[in-house]
Amino acid sequence: MRRLMLLLLILLPICCLAEDEEIYFEDVIVFNPQEAISVAPPVEVQTEAPETAQNEARKEFIDRIFDLGHELYVAANGKAQRAYKKGDIYLCKNFTTHIFNELRDDFCMAEFPDVRLRIPNNKENSYPYHYGLEWEDISAEDGNPFYVAATFRYDKNLSYAENLELACEFMRRAQRGDFFQMTADYEYGMGAHSAIMMGYDPVNDEIHWMDSNMRGYKNSQGIRYGICQYDEVRSVEWWAEAFCHTRRGATLYRLRDDIAFRDDAD
Repeated sequence: MRRLMLLLLILLPICCLAEDEEIYFEDVIVFNPQEAISVAPPVEVQTEAPETAQNEARKEFIDRIFDLGHELYVAANGKAQRAYKKGDIYLCKNFTTHIFNELRDDFCMAEFPDVRLRIPNNKENSYPYHYGLEWEDISAEDGNPFYVAATFRYDKNLSYAENLELACEFMRRAQRGDFFQMTADYEYGMGAHSAIMMGYDPVNDEIHWMDSNMRGYKNSQGIRYGICQYDEVRSVEWWAEAFCHTRRGATLYRLRDDIAFRDDAD
């Protein structure tokens, strides 16, 4: 009997230890810190669309856009390119439109598979706002594969600080592949500008983008030359301050989720 009692005393701590380990293990499953505390940015400021919305063709289209943009950037070799005549591809909106037009014929919208894709021109009259704020209102049925993902319009009924906060939140909605349009008044000049967003970095609160003719100069004959930029980086606030002025603003255009490969593409 004494031997039996001694054996029980020896085994009891082992049983308790095993039970404690099992309870602890269950607690870990019930309370997973990674599930309880989300460190991801809010949905509206993600740098890319959710994976479910990134179909293969859409992703391929965006990848090719940046590949071609990089080729043009390399070809410019850091030297200013003519951005003066209507056909100059390094001229602001011409740059983004040229890239799109070079690639569009391999893609279509699943809803309108026989319609050729197109980028709308800038809207001529956005009164009371200045020119360059937005594109013409072209329907998907007529070839426009973009939709308005976000807009900012300076509200004179709010203070500048309130407008700037809204402008910053607007810029944080930028995703990779968004086409950007603004009317600005900033260090590089005054007027309309176009760019293609490469994404929003929530850690540093910065925007990555590519464009042409944001920076440039005029020669002695008055001909404009623009710098091509690729993976340029500036803070969200820098961007917001560019168009946070009375009668100015900006628009983010995003490719539809139903971008598909065109069946008759070469």
